[in-house]
Amino acid sequence: MPEDIRPAPLDRVRAPIDRANGLPNAHYIDPATIAEENRAVLETTWAALAVGADVPEPGDAKPMEFLGQPLLLLRDDAGAVRVFYNICRHRGMILVEEPRKIEGAIRCPYHSWCYAKDGRLVATPHVGGPGQNAHPGIERATLGLVEVRSHVWMDVVFINLSGDAPEFAEVHADLIARWAEFDRPLYHGGADSTFMLQVNTNWKLAVENYCESYHLPWVHPGLNSYSRLEDHYHIEQPGQYSGQGTLVYRQLRGTMEEVFPDFDGLSDKWDTGAEYVAVYPNLLLGVHRDHTFAIVLEPVAHDRTREHVHIYYAQPQTDEVMRAKNATQWKGVFVEDIFVVEGMQRGRFASGFDGGRFSPAMDGPTHCFHAWVAGRLEALREGTA
Repeated sequence: MPEDIRPAPLDRVRAPIDRANGLPNAHYIDPATIAEENRAVLETTWAALAVGADVPEPGDAKPMEFLGQPLLLLRDDAGAVRVFYNICRHRGMILVEEPRKIEGAIRCPYHSWCYAKDGRLVATPHVGGPGQNAHPGIERATLGLVEVRSHVWMDVVFINLSGDAPEFAEVHADLIARWAEFDRPLYHGGADSTFMLQVNTNWKLAVENYCESYHLPWVHPGLNSYSRLEDHYHIEQPGQYSGQGTLVYRQLRGTMEEVFPDFDGLSDKWDTGAEYVAVYPNLLLGVHRDHTFAIVLEPVAHDRTREHVHIYYAQPQTDEVMRAKNATQWKGVFVEDIFVVEGMQRGRFASGFDGGRFSPAMDGPTHCFHAWVAGRLEALREGTA
């Protein structure tokens, strides 16, 4: 194979941007490569799973899958959001099939072993024989639900499947400090402020596209008409996050020129500015003076991604018509990106594509993400991840 079309090795991905290639095609279409990559960038890091608003009240439970793993998102009786493996410790039966309110214990439908909402095994009917609900060989204290390490920030529920990542607050100290003004209660807009997009692409392409503003004039002409390409700046924190900011944020206005209430006490930069970052690996966030949003990217297959969009406000009560209008506006923007990320996914089947090049002036945030993925993979291969 000629040198100029050979897939770029990972050291080329991590090269300075003016000499770097993007990730090779295999990282978008080859199951073996993607399985290794999943371990490096999704299982051993703090990946986004859901939002706390998915389980708003104590006892609310939502079964989920992540990388094929059956998980249970649950708000316990103390109000804490927790994540467990959604399986009974007896025979591995799935415990909860549909989102629901758990009033008492979580009961396995197979043999009725029961678990408290904090994961403790509290009942084992007939385990020692008919009418005998205990057995010396079954130690309930050691057979509670297996909890997945989790952390909640800006209402996003992050999980660390491997259980050995550094603390979330350590990994993302820079972003937490950067957006400290938004570290406060956020109020989900409800059913009219969430939607899901099914996209036929690898999840990484959604991250790569979100990171940069280079595509605005052609893909988002409406948005670019008032928040122009030249109004944007790059945000790059290698190994953690990257994205873009704008110096021109135009608040949504209602029929009577009303706007959403602002977050209290914001600094002046947010009067007309907004920022949008991809928090590695799979979370897209946006912050504005009057609302925020989170997009959790769910990797379904090598070429399928679900984008779960949630919009939050500064106050628990906001105008319903305005919320719906805001969600419609953002959905329109995000839908405009679909043909791009799906087109890039199809393009990855071109054997002559070498991973592509980056504009040194415009693609810094996207190159930052590619370099992070490559670095995680190399660390995994070297046993240092």
